[in-house]
Amino acid sequence: MKWEGNRESDNVDDRRGESSGGGGFGIGGGSLGIGSIAIALVASYFLGVSPMTILNLLNGAGGQSAPVHQQAPSSQPPAKDRMTRFVRTVLADTEDSWTAIFRERGANYVAPRLEIFSGSLQTQCGPGLSSTGPFYCPADRRVYIDLSFYQLMEKRFKVSGEFAQAYVIAHEVGHHVQNLLGISGKVDRARQKATPAAANAMSVRLELQADCFAGVWAYHANQARGIIEAGDVESAMAAATAIGDDALQKQAQGYVVPDSFTHGTSVQRVRWFKRGLETGKVDSCNTFETRQL
Repeated sequence: MKWEGNRESDNVDDRRGESSGGGGFGIGGGSLGIGSIAIALVASYFLGVSPMTILNLLNGAGGQSAPVHQQAPSSQPPAKDRMTRFVRTVLADTEDSWTAIFRERGANYVAPRLEIFSGSLQTQCGPGLSSTGPFYCPADRRVYIDLSFYQLMEKRFKVSGEFAQAYVIAHEVGHHVQNLLGISGKVDRARQKATPAAANAMSVRLELQADCFAGVWAYHANQARGIIEAGDVESAMAAATAIGDDALQKQAQGYVVPDSFTHGTSVQRVRWFKRGLETGKVDSCNTFETRQL
């Protein structure tokens, strides 16, 4: 992915030195390996499942809760390390792309802020934990990310490449776009009145739309700045495949429960990201008006 030398966003706060912890998990007096932690982290993010539930399952602890032990970071990370510059540049690219898209639609785009943290921090949506992975909080219009998530993606799921990493940010910004358009609020209200299975189905459509919006960003960013290089699209497809509900559930528990899906299958996530990438049109991402996801 071509990004170095492009504009960096000023809407990024590096709060790693302020967080309350960044150490490992201690489960039942022992420690789980990086693979188990990775499954729990990614499953909690993409499936809406508590990381403790997954860790207990992998550790054979049933439904009992397990303690989390964290250690304070030893030092303040450099404000301009390569990964931080990458995040700032990707966020700036989403700002430029969505500003232009909204302008074409006769609207103004209000950019989100992005918080880099480690361990934990407080948000207007409640406590933010590294174990929950990257997330968007509509209450404060902020994207939150612990950069160690990328290491776990690569080590456990063999997903690498900066474009795949940018896709993660673009997906969360996609949720911000949904918030600005009033889509997420409408879905949240509908989910409150629905059965659990129906509420999960609505969540799937919301998440697949955010994937499609990530593709829309990639289309416009590439048209304007030529950011996509050979192999980039394939790496994003690999990321979408690895984090499908079916793939994560099978890896975490050995079987798949479709009614519990909240983000969509691997095939669906790839399909909707590609749709946004190929069309570059917001209207092509209407997952709520289609039968075929």
